[in-house]
Amino acid sequence: MLTATMPDKLVTTYLEMTRRSAFRPAYVDDKDFTLLRMQVPDVPFYRFLYSAVGGQWRWRDRLLISDEKLQDALSDPYTTVDVLYSSGVPAGYVELVRRAESTEIAYFGLRPNYYGKGLGKHLLSWGIAQAWSDGAQRVWVHTCNLDAPAALENYLKRGFSIYDVREEPMPARYY
Repeated sequence: MLTATMPDKLVTTYLEMTRRSAFRPAYVDDKDFTLLRMQVPDVPFYRFLYSAVGGQWRWRDRLLISDEKLQDALSDPYTTVDVLYSSGVPAGYVELVRRAESTEIAYFGLRPNYYGKGLGKHLLSWGIAQAWSDGAQRVWVHTCNLDAPAALENYLKRGFSIYDVREEPMPARYY
């Protein structure tokens, strides 16, 4: 299901956390949830996750590149993909990309059946904690007006601050 109307402009908000002390985690205490890191890049499984999480938000970037380029991206030793499972079923994922002392939350989200259960804040908290544990001096993320409506609020509640907002005409790939 795609969002109801397509805006004329893409509004992208960039956020960062530059101090670990700004981090406000929010975890869900439930034994039915587990997080597992993809130890071996699996392009078909990753594309499933990416489409299941981002399909309704018109995520396209990872669908427009070849399997080889995606395999290379996922094989980068500074890229991790952690998958959240609920009762053994993939519910969402967080992908981190470390560069020097900065870690980007490159992709993050839940499958629609798992909205409203607190899993978004749990998964985001996990990703942020991983970034800080891996030595990040800065954790950053971007979101846009095509993402889940609760995304920006979740980032702000976890301790991120907005450092830039950019507007551009809606790119053709989102239509």
